[in-house]
Amino acid sequence: MNFYTNTHPYYCGIDLHTRLLYVCIIDNENNILVHEKIDDSPDKLLALLKPYLGNIVVGVECMHCWYWVSDFCEEHNIDFILGHALYMKAIHAGKTKNDKIDALKIAKLMRGGNFPLAHAYSKGHRSIRDALRRRTHIMRMSAQLKAHVASTVSQYNLPALETRLDLRNSPDREKMRHFFPDEAVQKSMDLNLNIIETMVSELYKIEHYVKTQAQTHCATDLHILKSFPGIGKILALTILYEVGDIKRFPSVQKFASYSRLVKCKAESAGKTHGTQGNKIGNAHLKWAFSEAAVLYLKGNDNAKRYLAKLQKRMSKAKALSALAHKIGRCTYFMLKNQQVFDEERFLNG
Repeated sequence: MNFYTNTHPYYCGIDLHTRLLYVCIIDNENNILVHEKIDDSPDKLLALLKPYLGNIVVGVECMHCWYWVSDFCEEHNIDFILGHALYMKAIHAGKTKNDKIDALKIAKLMRGGNFPLAHAYSKGHRSIRDALRRRTHIMRMSAQLKAHVASTVSQYNLPALETRLDLRNSPDREKMRHFFPDEAVQKSMDLNLNIIETMVSELYKIEHYVKTQAQTHCATDLHILKSFPGIGKILALTILYEVGDIKRFPSVQKFASYSRLVKCKAESAGKTHGTQGNKIGNAHLKWAFSEAAVLYLKGNDNAKRYLAKLQKRMSKAKALSALAHKIGRCTYFMLKNQQVFDEERFLNG
């Protein structure tokens, strides 16, 4: 957990909602200077902040609608910080809770050096990262539709589908158009197949767009990531845009923690009480490195021997997690040092 410790003459805490904000401005002496509710209007927010420009920092909790506030502060050269939603427990505690109290608590956390920081992703690449996240969501929906087709085959005790049948491909989808003897069941499956067809077409478009953008502004990093066996186009793009600037991580340990590749012990009085915070971090990076670990093993005898060596000390599931952790650490240094993958060094290191 990182805290914002810089000092300013004035601190502005905003309890942010979709169509309104509650703004609280305090000074270094803890005096409340502004404490009011306004609409989600940049002009109204600027009117409140104008007397303090150049001497104020604005902080909001990391909710879904913080983008415009961050862009507003960047446009007017106002210091902006983003609070980690899972760490800002102080604003959720108390006998009474409302927007007015929450805004004041946020401002006091900033003034006291107890404001837990989240990363405010840069405006330039933020929309591309969100497009990739949306692609992942649609891919999972598509996988559910494909699984429903396969389970329906079993439900009616029909001949098993071919092992290599891939419903992403048009010829394989056509094979399923007259597969079910019951007309109503076939109509239901056609619905799934038609939606899958649309998804495949639209996903190709968004993948092509994101890849084109990446090759324009960070082609070197993309090439470095794809040099790792098992990290293809999608995983490389995911890692690239979820990480952003690798320099924002001062150490590989910070990067591994952010990627959910390590578990943190909960200790008290010399005793360990399991782990905690396992879901604090970036779920997309966790998925990417877990996928990379499985794909790295395919057709790679050296990698399989390394996994077997790990399995002598732990279960297969833990060995795969350890391999994913090693891949995450390797990726950090590859991006930081601008070096392509070296398998001998990776397996012997």
